[in-house]
Amino acid sequence: MLDAVLRRYKLGIRLSVKGAVSVLLIVLAVALPQLGHFFGKEFSAVYMPMYAPALLAGCLLGWQWGLAVGALSPVISFGFSTLFLSSVMPTASRLPYMILELALYGVICGLFAKKIEKNSFIAFPVVALAQVSGRAVYVVYNLIAGRAFSELIASVQTGIVGLYIQLIAVPLVVILLSKLIRKDDGKE
Repeated sequence: MLDAVLRRYKLGIRLSVKGAVSVLLIVLAVALPQLGHFFGKEFSAVYMPMYAPALLAGCLLGWQWGLAVGALSPVISFGFSTLFLSSVMPTASRLPYMILELALYGVICGLFAKKIEKNSFIAFPVVALAQVSGRAVYVVYNLIAGRAFSELIASVQTGIVGLYIQLIAVPLVVILLSKLIRKDDGKE
């Protein structure tokens, strides 16, 4: 979606604008869970706030940037919380599957970014596909790592509220941004 705006205004600074938006989304992915900890330790497990920026990155910027935002967010969050905060979140043991899961969220949404640009309502099924795929990777990775299947299903069930909220909120943000861009361009 952002590509269309940059092409429309013939801005040759695509990499810089996309980079800036990616940094903003990574900051959001790091900040939201930290803010959520004020509401209790279970906040992140239930609402999974780090996941929405990866979904948004894919929808708005394409698969490469979605991959980067998804993969870097948990790593930077881990580094930030290790260096500056007393609690390490996410824990080192969670990093591998979080990197895989969030990167997959960004890639899948990003693969459909051109279609979303043409019809922003496609973001609803795309986000759902990304969520199902990401959660499947989470379960498979953790099964291979030796965690009990019942424990994994309980963890997925804990985060179902967050998935539903993101399934609605992320596409709505994409639709809103699409409408704002079209309005600004005089197409509406």
